[in-house]
Amino acid sequence: MKNNLNTTKTKINRRQMLKATATLGSGILFLPSGILARGQSPNEKISVAFIGLGGQGNFQLDNIGNQKDLVDVVALCDVDDTRAGKAYERFAKAQKFYDFRLMFDKLESSIDAVAVSTPDHTHYHPVIRAIRAGKHVYCEKPLAHSVAEARIITDEAARMKVATQLGCQRHAIRNMARVVEIIRSGAIGEVTEVYSWIGGDRGMPKKPDGIGEPPSTLKWDLWLGACPTDWKFATTDNKSSFVPYNWRFWWDFGTGEMGNWSCHILDLPFWALDLKYPIKVSASGQEVDAERTPKWMDVVYDFPSRGNFPALKLHWSHTKMPACFEKYNIKIPVKNKGKQNVNPNNLFVGTKGMLLAGFDRHVLLPESEFVDFEYPKQIIPNSPGFHREWINACKGGKPATCNFSYSGPMAETALLGNTAFKAGHKTFEWDAEKLIAKNCLEVQNAIKPEFKKGWEY
Repeated sequence: MKNNLNTTKTKINRRQMLKATATLGSGILFLPSGILARGQSPNEKISVAFIGLGGQGNFQLDNIGNQKDLVDVVALCDVDDTRAGKAYERFAKAQKFYDFRLMFDKLESSIDAVAVSTPDHTHYHPVIRAIRAGKHVYCEKPLAHSVAEARIITDEAARMKVATQLGCQRHAIRNMARVVEIIRSGAIGEVTEVYSWIGGDRGMPKKPDGIGEPPSTLKWDLWLGACPTDWKFATTDNKSSFVPYNWRFWWDFGTGEMGNWSCHILDLPFWALDLKYPIKVSASGQEVDAERTPKWMDVVYDFPSRGNFPALKLHWSHTKMPACFEKYNIKIPVKNKGKQNVNPNNLFVGTKGMLLAGFDRHVLLPESEFVDFEYPKQIIPNSPGFHREWINACKGGKPATCNFSYSGPMAETALLGNTAFKAGHKTFEWDAEKLIAKNCLEVQNAIKPEFKKGWEY
């Protein structure tokens, strides 16, 4: 079945026309695709379709679908009846689909917004189709499976002026905003170096040792989606090699721990230091496996100066113990004012001190120099709730905090690191405007994805 993203025609029904007419006071926007953008009254429910219903998909249903005074769940789409079963029971009135393309063909005019929580390799097609149809989009991290996909999604979301949110829900934790306020207050001086990491050694799963039949409840071909490799239903130790979770550590489907965690962890330096695109990327780590993501890797990103912020070197590590602990003689566990342990994943190194931060706690170092530290005044308002931010944006409110204009470059940066690693531990200068890896053909050839015949886009 061809994707037909360019050929789907949208009929504007009476419901859409009434909504659009209601926005005449602020002007009706005719989109380039010929679709009439629908205004959303603050008092009107938004009709949301959910694509991907297991794991994070259920999390989105809990946080979006259960806000029944604000949201109508009109469609549920998943390739696995078993994984989707509870969602089907909870939202029995929603229409059910296996194929998101058929869902759009049938219900496009009835959908206001879409939440996508599928494996990484199946983000791009439903997200870009939704955006080009003028639908608001919530998407799980890391947004896409390749650099080019991330950039296209970012640019198209801005062009179509839809409300977006990337699933970096820890952004709404108050400690995250507090760290940003401290950094921007100048408390540790100018920050010229950041260390960011995820611990552990997940990756390089066992290779399949058999081929089985997918369960009758799983539409295997649809699960593969646009993947160019014709994978059979592989098994390892008599269990599926890929579903429901281990797909994350296979390059054809996932993006490893970089894609799994970096958009949560890099969120803090990107937010605090106004980062966007790096100008140089250098990757290293264990020997590259063509099929599986690594157990450990390191990437160094160079960012240019930005307004009042100086040039920055950001170190990303997937490792059991980041090198900065020994370099700066940081002892574990680190306590916040002698009371609570900090579970850190970012170290900001400034000209006047350092700040070690996790998602929910932080500590200024060396502690002896910050005994009498007076916290800056709160300038970042508390979040109404990460998913509520997106719902409010869909209804005409201000953009959500992790909208794609902010989070798209962050996801692209993470994917650049993966691409540099997978291409053979490459170092290259990055021309973000032109999407060119200077003098590095191996990386350049991997920027754009390959899709299965029938899914080309």
